[in-house]
Parts: sequence; structure tokens; C-alpha cells
Amino acid sequence: METFFSFIAAHQQMIYIVILMVFVGIEVIGRVPAVLHTPLMSGANAIHGVVIIGAIIVMGQAAEDNYTALVLGFIAVIVGTLNVVGGFVVTDRMLEMFSGRKNTKNQQPKNK
Repeated sequence: METFFSFIAAHQQMIYIVILMVFVGIEVIGRVPAVLHTPLMSGANAIHGVVIIGAIIVMGQAAEDNYTALVLGFIAVIVGTLNVVGGFVVTDRMLEMFSGRKNTKNQQPKNK
């Protein structure tokens, strides 16, 4: 418990910055209109490729017996990849909504 408190005391400014980032992020996202929320989130998910690169670097620099870094890096790669793929899927669906029907004369009606 003493090491926990010493860690907090040593990294107090960094903890304050993270807390401030959380509140600023909530405030910024809260003010985004509903129309722009989906494109903003799909773009943010696509940017998470940086998380994948960072996780790969962490796993590459970790010692072979440092299982914590290896497991967390692996989980970050998996979750980051899911986030990137999800961002592209949402963006693709969104773009399909705005594309008009092309060459409607040759299209067959869809049976439901």
C-alpha cells in the first residue's frame, strides 16, 4: 500500500493531466451535434491504428519473462484492430447511405 501512495505522489501531475483530459473529452464529445457523431467516431476509431503500432512496440521491447507487458500488448493489438475494423465498417455504411442509386434501369428489384 505504501508503494501505491508513493507512486501517486511521484506521478501526481500526470494523474491530474489524465483527469483533466477525461473531463475535456467528455465536454467536447457532448457538444458534437448528433449528425456529426457517427463520422467523428468512425474517424476516431480509424485513428486507433496508432494504438496498434504502440502495442507492437511495447511487445517488441518487453523482456521475454515480462508476461504483463506481453499480455497487455497482445490485448491492445486485438482491441485496437477490432476498433480500426469497426471504424472502417461504420464509415463504409455511412457512405453507402449517401451514395445515390447508380444505373437504376438495369437493377432488378430485391425480393424480401
